[in-house]
Amino acid sequence: MTTGVVRAALVQTNWTGDKESMIKAHEDYARDAAAQGAKVICFQELFYGPYFCQVQDAQFYEYAESIPGPTTERFQALAAELGMVMVLPMYEQEQEGVLYNTAAVIDADGRYLGKYRKNHIPQVKGFWEKFYFRPGNLGYPVFDTAVGRVGVYICYDRHFPEGWRALGLNGAQIVFNPSATSRGLSSYLWQLEQPASAVANEYFIGAINRVGVEELGDNDFYGQTYFVDPEGKFVGDVADTHNPELIVRDLDLSLLKTVRDRWQFYRDRRPDSYDRLVQP
Repeated sequence: MTTGVVRAALVQTNWTGDKESMIKAHEDYARDAAAQGAKVICFQELFYGPYFCQVQDAQFYEYAESIPGPTTERFQALAAELGMVMVLPMYEQEQEGVLYNTAAVIDADGRYLGKYRKNHIPQVKGFWEKFYFRPGNLGYPVFDTAVGRVGVYICYDRHFPEGWRALGLNGAQIVFNPSATSRGLSSYLWQLEQPASAVANEYFIGAINRVGVEELGDNDFYGQTYFVDPEGKFVGDVADTHNPELIVRDLDLSLLKTVRDRWQFYRDRRPDSYDRLVQP
């Protein structure tokens, strides 16, 4: 298990109007983070597009691409140049008509390590995701990277404690949760759920949320991106509620051993008593 301090970065931003300008903006964010010494960065959910799930329109299938594919390869080259681990949340097309909400993970030498597919897919007003995505089928992978063992959970996933625990059991030290979540719906949960999950599972969480009102609907994405440590404390300030922001924070991974020795949650689990949790 990696120990020591990892400098990590998160990006929250607004929709620029087209895919290429979004990609270029995120390349600039990555370079800025690297200039500040960051060794790992995660972008927001569906980072190069709008949050099109506010409507149900097949034209937005065009945002999907293979993973690995052109955008993955473009950021593989940048990751190798900057020596930075990257988590890239994208719209994935596995084949025609088979689409997922996915995050690719790239190591600091530019190697593609694999991907996580969002497991829990909402279908409620303003978040019509079942129109666009199949549920994930890759489980809860954790990736060995240059900065330690990294896991990914995506947006709506965060309401389901089982996946957080699965990532912990798989050895995660840092879990990134890229999101697109709306002020009127979930803001009362945003600074509650993920700190609680960091405590319960004893790892760092990077929680990312885009900002702004997009032309497709009324959802007001409220930012408030942050890192939280395994004691439930914010690492530095929480990001702005309205404006794009890059945050760079130092994560002391030695804290994981401290809290795990203190609480022994993994020792004291009772999976033999949890049968109902895995019943349909």
